[in-house]
Amino acid sequence: MADENEASAGEDDGTEKVKKKGLSGKALILFIVLPLLLIVGGVGGAYFAGVFDSEEHPEDSAEEVVEEAPKVVVFYDLPEMLINLNASTNDASFLKLAIALELDDETVLPELEKLMPRIMDNFQVYLRELRREDLKGSAGIYRLKEELLYRINSSVKPIQVKDVLFKEMLVQ
Repeated sequence: MADENEASAGEDDGTEKVKKKGLSGKALILFIVLPLLLIVGGVGGAYFAGVFDSEEHPEDSAEEVVEEAPKVVVFYDLPEMLINLNASTNDASFLKLAIALELDDETVLPELEKLMPRIMDNFQVYLRELRREDLKGSAGIYRLKEELLYRINSSVKPIQVKDVLFKEMLVQ
């Protein structure tokens, strides 16, 4: 029995010596791998946040923008329109509109004038179907503006109209 105790004691001592020589898996992850991941993640985050970008490049691009020719905005006034709105009752409602179109290029004005009958027709057909309730509040006016902009850009396809501006709008 003494031999068995000595043998088991020797085995215990041998395994304890092996365990003490190297780091365990948990200690390896906790003290080496985790700090490395934190450092790499921090450097990567700083890179994507732009910490390492030099500040000379934005100045160069700003100088290039200044050197470009300033854009000229052109406004084109459409003829005033008087539209009879769609009404379910016998009460007649009218909409009086004065609209200006915002364009980027002055050279497209002759082409736009050639397409004016198409533009007016698209506007009249759409506006004739509106009800008085469709124009209530700022949301109704915004929807009208967006719809008119969509319709004019689709009818004068190569020409790009930037915005539809209401000069006068009267609902009666």
